[in-house]
Amino acid sequence: MAVKLDGYSLRIEDVVKVARREEPVQLTDAACKAVRRSRKTLEAFVEDPTRLIYGVNTGFGRLVSERISAAEITQLQENLILSHSAGVGALLSPEVVRAAMLLRINSLAKGFSGVRLTLLNTLVEMLNKKVHPAVPSRGSLGASGDLAPLAHIAAVMLGKGRAIYNGEHLSGQAAMEKAGIEPIRLESKEGLALINGTPVMCALLCLAVADCRHLLEVSDVVGALSVFALNGNPSAFAEDIQNARPHPGQVSSAKNLRKLLAGVTAGSQEGLQDAYSLRCIPQVHGAVRTALDHVTRVLETEFNSATDNPLVFPDKNEVLSGGNFHGEPIALVTDYLKLAMSELGNISERRINRLLHPDLNGDLPPFLVQDAGLNSGYMIAQYTAASLASENKVLAHPSSVDSIPVSGDQEDHVSMGTNAALHLREVVENVGTILAVELLCACQAKEYVDRPLPEALADLYNAVRQEIPALRKDEEVYKHIEAATRLIWEESLIETVERSIGALD
Repeated sequence: MAVKLDGYSLRIEDVVKVARREEPVQLTDAACKAVRRSRKTLEAFVEDPTRLIYGVNTGFGRLVSERISAAEITQLQENLILSHSAGVGALLSPEVVRAAMLLRINSLAKGFSGVRLTLLNTLVEMLNKKVHPAVPSRGSLGASGDLAPLAHIAAVMLGKGRAIYNGEHLSGQAAMEKAGIEPIRLESKEGLALINGTPVMCALLCLAVADCRHLLEVSDVVGALSVFALNGNPSAFAEDIQNARPHPGQVSSAKNLRKLLAGVTAGSQEGLQDAYSLRCIPQVHGAVRTALDHVTRVLETEFNSATDNPLVFPDKNEVLSGGNFHGEPIALVTDYLKLAMSELGNISERRINRLLHPDLNGDLPPFLVQDAGLNSGYMIAQYTAASLASENKVLAHPSSVDSIPVSGDQEDHVSMGTNAALHLREVVENVGTILAVELLCACQAKEYVDRPLPEALADLYNAVRQEIPALRKDEEVYKHIEAATRLIWEESLIETVERSIGALD
């Protein structure tokens, strides 16, 4: 079933469906009506020679004072796309490009941008026929939105630029021809409407949020296995403790841990306190959940907003210039999520250390291998996790505190939100690998623990052992890490656990 776009009700789950599952999209009748009405209002303004409208009959940025003649209005819009196609670096993945196209359509569908309906229909057709513009990942300052990457998308709509179609890299013209889509010729304001706004940073953040949700569930599961392997005290996760400090994320994480560790007794830790990396899992994981909830609210507000400039208000017969394209709301919460996810990786790395450390892992063998000394076991796997955790600390430096004036100082404060989102993507990937190392070590520790695992964790352990054998002597560890990383990202890992204890929070 097609994802319906009305400009108001899109959710992150819908973005994932279109971006990753390539589900089709469709404009609602209400959206089509709003777009037509907005265009009619703008056209009336354009026909009045006494009115100046930014980006319609003026230049852009510092060139705002340059008047554009009626005969040059359409050429102005094409020139805008060509001149702003200035991105560099590795290409964004097709799923990010699809998400960005979807979010641009959804914003324009609100009917505040004054574009023709044919513009939206062309983008919809490109999405549904899987024409994916080749978009360099670097070049956006996050204000006036994602100008450069969006220009690379718009260029393909004109039959220019580059695109990927059926896995083949082609010119924009060839890709559109093969897909049977007619390139468009831009009219007044349409180039500006296509490239003003925040859909690229929002696309990156949407997919990262989806991945973070998954990793938060995984982190509770893997953390529980580490608690078991280290003979930790489950009483730290008691409901009364959480209700005395009822942050929703903390309460949810502790509930997951109680379900996962059901029936486990305190063992040798009765009456004692575990290290923070074990005892404080709900508090740390829960704080990340709280951050993610906040990011989700801001993000869904943003991509259901009009982030173009100027905006057309048919009810008041007005065209107003403002700054809704500025990415600051997304830049700030993206930086917040970078910090939160880095912490998820940090506490996981500390649990890895405890599983391996001869002085901290109880009766477990040093570095979780027999004949330690002759064998190093998973010693260097912790180095890898530590390296990634340290890299995350650099990547988590806030991008939003930086700004470089551009366009002759007309655009003198920018958000750097897309840089933040690109860094977040790396942080999330690193955290997935850190959790994979913890999963490896926790399963290896179970080889030396006689106590029976709770059912859900036993199912998890068995699923891992179907893919990764126990380590008996030294061998190439990267193969184990790669296999564990694949498992971390598979939905089946959580499904395996949930079959015995029900859905996790």
